[in-house]
Amino acid sequence: MSHSGKQTPLSQDDYWQVSHAAGRVTSYACSVSARHIRDGMLRLQFNREVAYYMRGIVRDVADGRKTSAEGLIAIQKEQQSLLSQSRTIALQSLGIVAGGFQIAGGAAMCVGSGGLACTLGVITVAHGANNIYENGRNLVMRTSNTEGPVRKIYKSAAKVAGGSESIGNIAYNSADISLSLYGLYRKIPSPDSWRLFRYIDKDLIRTYKTTRPPVIAIDTGADAVSSYGIYDELNKDRSQGE
Repeated sequence: MSHSGKQTPLSQDDYWQVSHAAGRVTSYACSVSARHIRDGMLRLQFNREVAYYMRGIVRDVADGRKTSAEGLIAIQKEQQSLLSQSRTIALQSLGIVAGGFQIAGGAAMCVGSGGLACTLGVITVAHGANNIYENGRNLVMRTSNTEGPVRKIYKSAAKVAGGSESIGNIAYNSADISLSLYGLYRKIPSPDSWRLFRYIDKDLIRTYKTTRPPVIAIDTGADAVSSYGIYDELNKDRSQGE
């Protein structure tokens, strides 16, 4: 309906555009569900709900309850929602996998150093377990605000020091990145070296040189997420201070 109360005739081209856009979103929803929903019945239900919603928009446009422009806007909003959900699930899944690597890396720090780097190893394991808990619970509960015990310690320490919760989150994410970089660049015995007691410098090699590329890619991705978290918290802390 137009603002004057008269129904504007729907052209064939406008109808095709709306139908085509709805079809693209329905197809994209199928791709998203195949990637993220393992249960067949739930996946089918999700696809059906999106398809029904898209058909409803097309029907509203065809019957004059929505203009073609309004229909396209509604379709675009649904597409953005699907993109956002898919991105969130992907990042949370990345956090779980990266957390597992942190636990394994922290244990290796302790064992590989003969106990000398156990403090950093324990902290790395704690961060890894915390990241698995937060991202895993967020995935199950379909939320994004889970706080694990380690993060709460950082936030409590920030408050005691006179800072804000944002500072605690920044400290947590900064520690995550620092531990990751240390894990990748610390020196370990070269695979082709052998010493009974003590290694010399030429027997050592940086960890990243013996790490598989997919592991480095996941680690780098997790660091990028943590970096964005720092940026977001800095903006939040700045806006609260104004």
